[in-house]
Amino acid sequence: MRPTEIQADHYDEQLKNKTKLIKESFAQYAAPELEVFASEPLNYRLRAEFRLWHEGDELHHVMFDQTTKQKYQVHSFPPASLLINEVMVDLIALIKVNEAARRKLFQIDYLATLSGEIIVSLLYHKALDEQWSTEMRNIRSLLSQKYKIDIIGRAKKQKVILDKDYVTEELTIDQRNYTFKQIENSFTQPNARVNVKMIEWALDITQNSQGDLLELYCGSGNFSVPLAQNFEKVLATEISKTSVSAAQQNIQQNNITNLKIIRMSSEEFVQAQQGVREFRRLEGVNLTDYQCQTVLVDPPRAGLDDTTVEMVSQYENIVYISCNPDTLKLNLDTLLLTHSITRFALFDQFPYTHHVECGVYLQKK
Repeated sequence: MRPTEIQADHYDEQLKNKTKLIKESFAQYAAPELEVFASEPLNYRLRAEFRLWHEGDELHHVMFDQTTKQKYQVHSFPPASLLINEVMVDLIALIKVNEAARRKLFQIDYLATLSGEIIVSLLYHKALDEQWSTEMRNIRSLLSQKYKIDIIGRAKKQKVILDKDYVTEELTIDQRNYTFKQIENSFTQPNARVNVKMIEWALDITQNSQGDLLELYCGSGNFSVPLAQNFEKVLATEISKTSVSAAQQNIQQNNITNLKIIRMSSEEFVQAQQGVREFRRLEGVNLTDYQCQTVLVDPPRAGLDDTTVEMVSQYENIVYISCNPDTLKLNLDTLLLTHSITRFALFDQFPYTHHVECGVYLQKK
């Protein structure tokens, strides 16, 4: 089924099938009853990317059929938020009649928020000059009468920011309000309402935790900022400079005082912890000051490497958020030698697809 053809009345059936698949896939692990967290059936995505098709005087968003590889026009996109759908229509109408804005434009990326802000990235096969900037400022000015919108231009070795390159998301998590700076072209959770359910689940399972928390792959602080309330101290690592910068600002604007984020990969952190290497990035951070009994990992699709799995297995409690059930199972084959699964969850971040987000809470035997 093409994303443009999804229907809300099919949602329950697809979630039922996805739940059945995960239960069968993980049956060998003697996991507790699967907790299932549903998505909104429509307008759940806050990120969307489209190629552009130029046809005479017309300009269209297009996608490619997964089976036939043929392109098809996209005039509305049911998975995306209503805000993205509205901006898509108004933006393309303004760009297609403006030569400087449309020439060599090949892709548009949208990042929206529940708070009503949106940032649009225009990708070009040409250098962006002052005329482009002038024309796009005029287009942004027209759109700003209706939307809280920012526009970024990207070309080879170029990034042109008309005003700012981020949006500010506002989330209510367990009746507490948080704000998160989300930077254009950086990772953010695409389904914000399911993301809130993930964070609340993590808060629930760690509410009576002892000691400190270590988080690997923390991004811009999506988990570590709200989870800080459940621990004495939190130490988090992230390799992306952009995400670390956003995380530092998210710590400040949410008045979190017990969270420290360092720019390191999980592999580097293992080396630092074991004394194999010294890192200037750890200046002012004494790892022995942290008594971490709980570790949270939210790795990329490749899962945890063998060295990180070995390190993680030393902790009393492991919160594992996974976007790939296959690599999660590979990691569990090792982790279950020392730990047992006490909570198991499915978060339907990506409805109508085969993709599944899982949460596993493991405690030492």
